[in-house]
Amino acid sequence: MDLQTFLGAVLPGVNAGFNALSATLLLLGFVAIRSRHVIWHLRLMLSALVSSALFLAGYLTRMALTGSHPFPGSGNVRTFYLVLLVSHMILAIVLLPLLGRVLYLAYHRRFDRHRWWARITWPIWMYVSVTGVVVYYMLYHLAPILAA
Repeated sequence: MDLQTFLGAVLPGVNAGFNALSATLLLLGFVAIRSRHVIWHLRLMLSALVSSALFLAGYLTRMALTGSHPFPGSGNVRTFYLVLLVSHMILAIVLLPLLGRVLYLAYHRRFDRHRWWARITWPIWMYVSVTGVVVYYMLYHLAPILAA
């Protein structure tokens, strides 16, 4: 097996793992800030950012190597998959400038504005992370069952 084939086979699962890790870190970061553990919140949220960045790098690499993979199912399952995928993709694009804004405000210690923007950004980031795992499962685990 050559490197391109190997990476094409391995990266989808690795990328889903990064999405799952991001969602977990986001949840823990939320709990930390609610418990007023500011340093833990900072560490967890920066770790979620790194995990999401690693996902993006892996996703772009996988796309460059193997291209897109159409969902083979039909009917309601396909409709659900496409609605989930499109909402995931749109919100992932929206998320990038929101993350930049939240990070900028935290770095400049403007925590009142940071908190306001984070209340918008966190649920979108969580949605993108969780739906990334669901999209992976549907495309790489459910779709082969439906195609059989």
